[in-house]
Amino acid sequence: MTEDQIIGLFSQNIVFLAAAIFIVVVILKGIRIVPQSEKYVVERFGRLHAVLGPGINFIVPFLDVVRHKISILERQLPTASQDAITKDNVLVQVDTSVFYRITEPEKTVYRIRDVDGAISTTVAGIVRAEIGKMDLDEVQSNRAQLISTIKASVEDAVDDWGIEVTRAEILDVNLDQATRDAMLQQLNAERERRAQVTKAEGAKRAVELNADAELYAAEQTAKARRIEAEAEAYATEVVARAIAAHGLEAAQYQVALKQVEALNALGNGAGKQTIVLPANALEAFGDAFKLLKGGK
Repeated sequence: MTEDQIIGLFSQNIVFLAAAIFIVVVILKGIRIVPQSEKYVVERFGRLHAVLGPGINFIVPFLDVVRHKISILERQLPTASQDAITKDNVLVQVDTSVFYRITEPEKTVYRIRDVDGAISTTVAGIVRAEIGKMDLDEVQSNRAQLISTIKASVEDAVDDWGIEVTRAEILDVNLDQATRDAMLQQLNAERERRAQVTKAEGAKRAVELNADAELYAAEQTAKARRIEAEAEAYATEVVARAIAAHGLEAAQYQVALKQVEALNALGNGAGKQTIVLPANALEAFGDAFKLLKGGK
C-alpha cells in the first residue's frame, strides 16, 4: 500500500476517528469516581447542581463541572489561646482545641469563605462568654461541664455552615503570677485552718474519752460500794440471825473478836516499837477465849 493510499484511507475514516475520540472524552468526562474521604460539589452553568458522594457517579459532560472537592475527614483546628475574665474578675488565659468535620459541603462552600478562621473566632467568643458567667473555682472544678456547654454553643453557631463539631477541648487554664501567689496563700491558709480544726476535734475527742473513762470509773466504784454494802448487810443479817438463835453470847463473841482483830492490826503496824494497850485489853482476850471454849 502506497503512501497516497494510506493518506486517502485516513482521510475517509477521520470522521469516525474523531467521533470515537469524542465519545471516549464524553465518557471520561461523564464519569466521576469519588474517594471515600471526599465529596464533590458539581455546578451547572455556575449554579449548584449536585453533591457527589463516594463511589462512581455520572454527570452531564460539558454542562456539569466538578467545582469543589471537599474532604469529609475530621479536622483539628490549631490550638488557640484567648484571654477571658471570670465572674470574680480574674484574668485567665484559656487554651482550646476544636475538632470538626464537614457534613454538608454545599453549605460550607457557598456560605463561608474561611472555615477554620470562622470556627476559631466563634470558639473564642463563646469561651469568653461562658467563662464570664463562672467564678475561677468553678472554671477549675467544672471543666467537663464547661467543655460540654462550649461544644453545644459552637454546634448551634456553625450549624448553617454544614459543619459538625465532634470535640471541643480546654487544654489549659493559665493564671498570671500575682493570681497564682494569691491562690497559694489562700491554699496555705485553708490547710492551716483544716489542721487547727483537726487538732481541736482531737482535743475534743480526748476530753470526751476522758469523761467517759471517769464516768466508767465512777460506775465501777459505785458498783463496788454497792457490793460492799450488800456484803455488810449480809454479814449484819447473819449476826442478827446468830443473836436470835444463840442469844447475847453470840454478840459478845463478835465484839470480842473485833477487839482482837484490832489489837492484832495495831501490833502489826510498821514503825511502832511501843504499844499502849487499854486497861481492858487483856480482859477482851480473856473473854474471847472463854467464848471460844464455850465458857461463861
